[in-house]
Amino acid sequence: MIDGHGDDAYRYGGRIRTNFSSNIYYGASHHGLKAHLADRLDVMAAYPEPYPYTLGDMIARHHGISADSVLVTSGATDAIYLIAQAFRRNGERACYAVHRPTFSEYDDACRMFGYVEAAFPDAKHTACGLYGSMDGPNTMIWLCNPNNPTGEVLPTDYIMDINRHAAITVVDQSYEDYTLMPLLSPREAIDNTRMILIHSMTKTYAVPGLRLGYITAAPDIISRLRGCMRPWSVNAFAIEAGRYLLGTGQPAIPDLKGYLADAEALRQALDCIPGINVRPTSTGFMLAEMSRGTASGLKDYLAMHHGMLIRDCSNIRGLSQRHFRVAARSREDNTALAEAVRMYMDISDD
Repeated sequence: MIDGHGDDAYRYGGRIRTNFSSNIYYGASHHGLKAHLADRLDVMAAYPEPYPYTLGDMIARHHGISADSVLVTSGATDAIYLIAQAFRRNGERACYAVHRPTFSEYDDACRMFGYVEAAFPDAKHTACGLYGSMDGPNTMIWLCNPNNPTGEVLPTDYIMDINRHAAITVVDQSYEDYTLMPLLSPREAIDNTRMILIHSMTKTYAVPGLRLGYITAAPDIISRLRGCMRPWSVNAFAIEAGRYLLGTGQPAIPDLKGYLADAEALRQALDCIPGINVRPTSTGFMLAEMSRGTASGLKDYLAMHHGMLIRDCSNIRGLSQRHFRVAARSREDNTALAEAVRMYMDISDD
């Protein structure tokens, strides 16, 4: 569903001035990184490491785990497809289940490699063991935590309970540095032996153009994944950037508590608009539903009349043509967005 993601300002001919559609933190400073990469332009003249072991070693030291429990990938999406490929057994029925609504690439990756979808259990039923077709040696469960597009964070004990009923549980923690809620650690995933965590340096450091992520899991899982990984899939500039960013140790959001407070203020401002309902969120982005009009209509109105871009979520399974997502920006930008949405709702018809 590549064409269905947000951050599509290119569709509006230069009209977009304020982008609320991307979950990437809006205010990141990249001055140091740019200077670092400018001093290392000569890396383009040689092949990068076939597998980025040196960056993987740095990540392992950062988390206090062994290097054979880390696999660096070309972004979190690369990790998703790699996992789906590695655990597909030819000739055997493989199932997957997804906690929805969520990022579409879990479905796309599993369909690409021939998995059959199974129903995900209702959270109320986990203690009763009502997992049905999810039980079995070839079932893979996918969780996005914090979840995109809702901003929900699942309790860690809930995830551990879910994991007992699957061959592999994949927890995509791409937005782990966008919340203050407790999350699973790489050590917990490694000790579990049937759990995979996906991490995104793209999100942590707000560098989506570099495509950089990594997986943490038990060594035998990492070995299996590495067997399906293409050589040189992570380019030299991404590796250099990763080394620098990990060395600085400063995530993109310098004041996460303040940013989340601004996000909650935006959520409340939008939720006060008649006809708009916004779900609670534990991150800087949030999912809203309209009682009239459509998300595509709102998106076009904001783009054409206010130079603002939002994410139309109507193409996410489980959501409707009236769902949209926004990510908080500065207080001034957030106030302007809420006012623009209010104007649209005042003129929209059902």
